[in-house]
Amino acid sequence: MDNEFSSKFTDLEMEKSLYLFNTGENYDSYLSLGSIKMDDGFRFTVWAPHAKEVYVVGDFNQWQEEAMMEKVLETGTWTIVIPEAREGDHYKYKIVQNNDEIAYKIDPYAKAFEVRPKDASVVKALPKKKWSDGSWMANRKRKPVYERPLNIYEVHMGSWKHNEDGSWYTIRQLQEELIPYVKQMGYTHIEFLPLMEHPLDASWGYQTTGFYALSSKFGTMEAFQDFVEAAHKANIGVIMDWVPGHFNRNAYGLAYFDGTPQFEYEDENRANNNRWGTLNFDLKKAEIHSFLISNALYWIDQFHLDGLRVDAVSNMIYLDYDIGEWIPNEDGTNHNRQGVAFIQKMNKILFERHPDLLVMAEESTAWKKVTHPVHEGGLGFNYKWNMGWMNDTLRFFEMDPIERKNYFALITFSFMYTFNENFVLPISHDEVVHGKKSLMDKMPGDRYNQFAGLRTLETYKMMHPGKKLQFMGSEYGQFLEWRFDEGLEWSNLEDPYNQHQLEFTKQLNEFYKNEKALWEIDHHEDGLKILDASNNEETTLFFLRKGKKARDFLVVLCNFVPVERQGVRVGVPFKGQYEEVWNTEYEAFGGTWTKGQGILKTDTIAAHGYDQSVEVILPALSVVVLKPKRVYGVPKT
Repeated sequence: MDNEFSSKFTDLEMEKSLYLFNTGENYDSYLSLGSIKMDDGFRFTVWAPHAKEVYVVGDFNQWQEEAMMEKVLETGTWTIVIPEAREGDHYKYKIVQNNDEIAYKIDPYAKAFEVRPKDASVVKALPKKKWSDGSWMANRKRKPVYERPLNIYEVHMGSWKHNEDGSWYTIRQLQEELIPYVKQMGYTHIEFLPLMEHPLDASWGYQTTGFYALSSKFGTMEAFQDFVEAAHKANIGVIMDWVPGHFNRNAYGLAYFDGTPQFEYEDENRANNNRWGTLNFDLKKAEIHSFLISNALYWIDQFHLDGLRVDAVSNMIYLDYDIGEWIPNEDGTNHNRQGVAFIQKMNKILFERHPDLLVMAEESTAWKKVTHPVHEGGLGFNYKWNMGWMNDTLRFFEMDPIERKNYFALITFSFMYTFNENFVLPISHDEVVHGKKSLMDKMPGDRYNQFAGLRTLETYKMMHPGKKLQFMGSEYGQFLEWRFDEGLEWSNLEDPYNQHQLEFTKQLNEFYKNEKALWEIDHHEDGLKILDASNNEETTLFFLRKGKKARDFLVVLCNFVPVERQGVRVGVPFKGQYEEVWNTEYEAFGGTWTKGQGILKTDTIAAHGYDQSVEVILPALSVVVLKPKRVYGVPKT
C-alpha cells in the first residue's frame, strides 16, 4: 500500500479505516493510527475506547495538554491534527482513564522512541525508501522455499560484536561487517532476535513495548531498511523473531491502556503471563487482530523482511501452557480456540499478501498440523522449529559416549516423525545460555574430542532432513556460553582449534548449498532412506539423502563414539564407483586425516537391502559422506 495514502485520507476513508479496525479487518492500520504526516503537520490517532478524556502532550506544545477529539465516529479512537508537530518531536498520550486516574502512555503505533531508559514516543513519518533489491524479491517467487537450501544464522543484534569501549554496534556497523561475514560463511539467511522497542536488555527483546518501532538502542528505521536491502543484494535473506502473544506490562506501555483490559484479556488469569511476567494479548478481540496482523505486515512491507519466526506459539494455543490457574473449555479441553482462530486468520492473510514468505512457529508441543494449510485444519505456518529433535540430540551428545548405545533412540526417533511437519532444526540461543553452557562446552571429553563431537553434531544436523539454524558463536566453537550484554568471544579465533572449527563450518555450509540431495525434497519421504538405524551396540547410523533425480543422492555414515570402525560394509543403490566427499576428521577441520579414502569400488556383496556395497573406514567420532562418481543402472529421470 502507498505509504502516502494515509496523509490523504478523506473523512470517509478515515471512517472506513477505523470501521475495519474495529471489525478486525484493517491489516494496514499503522497507516491511519499513530502519528501520521499530513500536509499541515501531523495527525495523532489513538485507540482508547473506555478513556474519559485523552490529550496529546509533547515538544510541539511545550508538554501542555491538547485535547483530542472524543471517540471518532464511535470507534473508540481519539484524534487531533497538530500543525506545529515536526518529525523528531517527543510526545505521549495523557489519558484520563475509566477510573479517573491519569496515565501517561506511549503511542502503541509509534514508529520510534527516545533512547532508553527514556520512554517517550517520537513523531516519525514512514520513510520514502526507493528500494533496489528487486532482483532478490523477484527471485523469491521463482521457486518454492521448500525446494531451496535454508541455513539460518541466528543473531542477537546487541551482542554479535561490541566496540572497544563496550558500546553496541550500530546497524550501520553491522551492515558493514555482519553481512560480508554471513556471506563468506555461506549461510542463506540471518535471523534476528526481536528488534522492536523493549525496556530490558535481559529480555533479549521478547518483552516488547513498542511493536511498530525498531529499538532505540539499535538505530533508525532507515538504517534497518538499508541493512535488509544490502543483505538482499548480497543474496542473504533476513528474518526476525516476532512476539504476538504477549507484551511488556510496564505502566507506560500497553498495559491497561485506557484503565480497563484493552489489549489484554479481561479474565486476569488469562491476562497475566506468570511464566514471563508479561500480559497476554486478548486474541478474541477484533481490534487486537487488526493491531497484530498489521504489525506483521508492517515489518514485512516496510522493511522487506523475508519472514517471521513467531515466538511462543504454544502460549497462544493452550489455556494451560502458563503456570498457575486456568479454566478449561466447556468440554474440558485445554485448547485456546480464540488463539488458534487468530493464528489461522493471521497466516491466511500473510500468505495471501506474500505467498513466498517464511512464517515459522516456535511451538514446543505435539500439536498436529502446525505447518499444514488452514483449509486442511492446520495452523497455517510453513515451518516449525523441531524442538523435539533439538532436545533429544543435545541430550545424546552431552552424555558420555560409553552410555550412548543405551540411549540410541534419542538420535534415531526423529526419523519417525520428521515428515509430519515442515521442520527447521534449531540449535538456538536458548540452548547456550542460563548455565546450559556453550555448544562446544556441552561436548564431553578433552578439547580434541569436544571439537570432534561438535563437528559430528553439526554434520549430522546438516545431513538430517529439515532446514537448519545455528546461533552465533557456535560456528567457531565459542567456549563461554552466550552473554547478552557482551560481544562474542572473537578472541577465541586466536586458538587453532577455533580456527579449524570456523573453516569447518564454512565448508559445511557450502557443501550443504551445493548438494541438492540435502534440500530439494527435504520434506518428503522420497528424500530419505534409512540403511541402518539399529546398530546401537556400535552406535553407528547409516542413511541416504536423495534429490529429485536418481543420481542426486548421498550416503551418510555416522559414528557417534570415539572408536574407529574399520572394514565397515555399506549397501549402495548402484554398481560402480563412489567417492568420499565429506569426512569430519580431515586435518583442515581440526582432525587427523591428511587425505581421504579415495575412490571406492562396489562389490557384489549384499548389504542394507542392496545387491551392491562398498567397504569404508569410519574414523572415531565422525561423519563420512559418500557420493556416486561413476555408477551404472541409474534411471535417466
